[in-house]
Amino acid sequence: MPLRLPLSLTLAAALTLGGGLAASGALFLGVSHLEYDNMALEFAQRADERVAAVRQGIDQAVEVLTVTNQLFARGEPVGREQFHDFTAALLERHRYIQAFNFHRSVPGEQRAAVERELQRVRPGTVFTELTPQGLVTAPQRARYHIVDFIEPMAGNERAFGLNASENAQVMGALSLARADGRAAATDLFQLAQDDARQPSFELIMPVLDRQGMLAGDTAVVIRGPELVRAALANTGLLDPRDVPAEIFVSVYAGDRAGHENLMFSTGDTAKPADSWLADFMSPGHTGYSSTLLRIAGKSWRVEVASAPRPFLQDHMASSALLVGGILMTLLGTAFVQASGQRARKVQQLVRQRTADLRRTNRRLVEDMAARERAERALQQSEQRFRQLVSMSSDWYWEQDCELRFTMVTGGFTEKAGVAVETVLGKTRWEYVPDLLETEAGRAHIAQVKAHEPFANLEYKVLDEHGDTRWFCVNGQPVFDDQGALLGYRGTGSDITERKLTEQRVHHVAQHDVLTGLPNRSLLQDRLGQAIAYANRSGHPMWVMLIDLDRFKFVNDSMGHKAGDVLLMTVAARLTGSLRDTDTVARLSGDEFVVILSEHHDESLRPEIVQRVMDSVAQPVMLGTKEFFVTCSIGVAVYPSEGTPADSLIEHADIAMYSAKKMGRNNFQFYTPAMNEESLERVRIEGALRNALERNEFVLHYQPQVDLKTGQIVGMEALLRWRHPELGMVPPGRFIGIAEETGLIVQIGAWVMRTACAQNKAWQDAGLGRLRVAVNLSARQFGAPDLIAGLESVLRDTMLDPDCLEIELTESLFMSDVTPAVELLHRMKSLGVNLSIDDFGTGYSSLSYLSRFPIDVLKIDRSFVADITHDANDAAIVTSIIALAHNLKLAVIAEGVETLEQLDYLRSHGCDEMQGYFFSKPLAAEDFEQLLVQRRALPPARHHGSETAADTVVDGVAETVPA
Repeated sequence: MPLRLPLSLTLAAALTLGGGLAASGALFLGVSHLEYDNMALEFAQRADERVAAVRQGIDQAVEVLTVTNQLFARGEPVGREQFHDFTAALLERHRYIQAFNFHRSVPGEQRAAVERELQRVRPGTVFTELTPQGLVTAPQRARYHIVDFIEPMAGNERAFGLNASENAQVMGALSLARADGRAAATDLFQLAQDDARQPSFELIMPVLDRQGMLAGDTAVVIRGPELVRAALANTGLLDPRDVPAEIFVSVYAGDRAGHENLMFSTGDTAKPADSWLADFMSPGHTGYSSTLLRIAGKSWRVEVASAPRPFLQDHMASSALLVGGILMTLLGTAFVQASGQRARKVQQLVRQRTADLRRTNRRLVEDMAARERAERALQQSEQRFRQLVSMSSDWYWEQDCELRFTMVTGGFTEKAGVAVETVLGKTRWEYVPDLLETEAGRAHIAQVKAHEPFANLEYKVLDEHGDTRWFCVNGQPVFDDQGALLGYRGTGSDITERKLTEQRVHHVAQHDVLTGLPNRSLLQDRLGQAIAYANRSGHPMWVMLIDLDRFKFVNDSMGHKAGDVLLMTVAARLTGSLRDTDTVARLSGDEFVVILSEHHDESLRPEIVQRVMDSVAQPVMLGTKEFFVTCSIGVAVYPSEGTPADSLIEHADIAMYSAKKMGRNNFQFYTPAMNEESLERVRIEGALRNALERNEFVLHYQPQVDLKTGQIVGMEALLRWRHPELGMVPPGRFIGIAEETGLIVQIGAWVMRTACAQNKAWQDAGLGRLRVAVNLSARQFGAPDLIAGLESVLRDTMLDPDCLEIELTESLFMSDVTPAVELLHRMKSLGVNLSIDDFGTGYSSLSYLSRFPIDVLKIDRSFVADITHDANDAAIVTSIIALAHNLKLAVIAEGVETLEQLDYLRSHGCDEMQGYFFSKPLAAEDFEQLLVQRRALPPARHHGSETAADTVVDGVAETVPA
């Protein structure tokens, strides 16, 4: 019998085949895209790790150079043995360093002396230069930049004495480092002493002398490949075993990738073709990443690429899906084809057998067709209901006439997290007992027992995992034809997410977003509860208002992110230092409020406030800097005289300002007298804001006298306020307020301009070349336009800068020394004199004093007052004079009131004095008369004593307070 070919495919089989192949292909492409996305994400993460490792490695090298540079930047002599000991540990820890260098700037006339010094270290050493022909003796030049120190010497002997002034790379990097104030890197070069001939580069930082001139530089020679290899190995990104790499890394010293600036590479990292089709058709997907870093004044390009991999290794799922889809499509096509052929045969047989019976059984067929349509419609309706319930978040339930659950459908267990078996056979209040304890639950029970419908009943239960879930149910009673209750049926839904959202919204509305503490709204509620408890129990309560000292300095110097970190840290410390029953709230900015209630087992004591202050005063790390932030606290007690319940926070605020006025970092309890001080402060502040416009300020001048010649050589300008109603207001009443409000900046600018103009006028009148001293406030010192303002005053008044002396207190620049030193040097470059006022009363380190371009030290009056009968004060004054003279500084003693004090200062070499012994501060016209009369100090005496109250100067008697 001959073989018969299969029949052609039916339409259904053809559609099955085509649709299956199309679906398989689409799924294959979709899953392939997901696999490519996963591979790209994984590669991006691995590439970022390597870029971060390279950045950390180069930053570490820069940090090593910075640490080494500090050895010379301190301005103290550094010995070769000290340099060797200092760098030995760094060389041991960082093996990629070829050498540590100190380039010394040498004038041409000192060449012979320096060469003799180098020959004592290594005989035969002379100044050399590197030329295309090799290492040659350096010719005569005006200045050399030679390698003075080098560690290790072994292997680097040829570089000892090498002149780098003609090396464009080195000097270019040095210029960049000096301009930026940070380390700078050279381009890549080959080390002659390195057998591997691997590319290297040099990091350079300048060393300046005390006058700001270039004394040399410190440099670190880095073997580039070893640096990158160590950085990758330290983070576990470089497999030391001999296995094929999955990730290739290339590092280039420059903006562009090229062979000439390639520093390190583990394989080919060339960028692949930018085409998805090319990636798809390639044997393996290759990831590529190129990152440009900017470190040490130079660009570093880091390229990362993944190694080619077999296609199936990364596309197993999509390949398996494609093969499986094709197989399933073929099987389905075969099944549909066979089913279609059988159906055609059956249809032919049926038509043949029913042809004769069709006429006689037509009615029966029609009845059966109608029944089938009805059944099909019923099935479709039931199916639609089940699908609707399954797609909905609701479930359907039924109860019997005893209100016990008989059925719960709609995936109740999956949606509600409660097993159906725990609900069936129980009433709702039997499996949710809390309904019996709440008013809403009892109302629901009464409602269903009255056979009434209910809607939106909300209650909470614990699911099988112990988590709280919220449900909302609706129900309708079901009655029979006679009106008897058959039960209830209704729907339910899980509303847990909505409830949690409502709780979160409620929490956000009553809590501070940054710290999570209660905000002002919740604080008022807690305060009302605490007051009610105090009234009921008879125990007192405290309200503490806490304000951080110097918080604005943190925001201005470190940025608002650092300020936010500080606020969150302080909030955590406040909460940790108090009881759980106490309330800690953030009022605004850097102000916090604490509510303390006294209980039977623990009374309220001042030690609690001190504990809070101690917890805040702990050091805080902000970035790489450690800050010490203190706080000032005001405490209001309730009940107490003069403190009503609705004024507790206001009175605590008044007490806090009193604590700040007493020097900050302390706490004060509110007293009614403080309110008077607060009102006085408001009155002074309001009048102070208009004082400049109304020309109410005047300057008084106190002479500064040379103790050798007895002549007036200068004067200090002192601010006075002549108020039309308050009279002459002493500085102590308004200077502090002007500092807090910022008005001191405009007032200080007026004082500076007026004093300079007055000094210039006296000089033009032929009254002598005098020096006027003007105090600079903390707000003025921190103003961005300080230098421009000084230049403007000197230019407008035409006063010689040498005739202006700016007085600064130690506290102005002790918080952050580095920017203060730079600002002082900029002020000094204008030609003005700088003095430190009240020297010895601050907390500065004497090591900082050598870094400041100061001309004068002013001894505080508190030391001068007792020098004739207090040995300690006398020793302090003598030490300050000796210290100043050793640093080439002049010394002015303040508050000299007796002849004994004057004689003591003269005998110990003090340069100048000011005080009531010679003259009190005088108005401008009175001071001008003092200059016209050419009043001078009496000559030094040898016996007897005389107080300021008995002194007669030029025949005019003065009575001054002791």
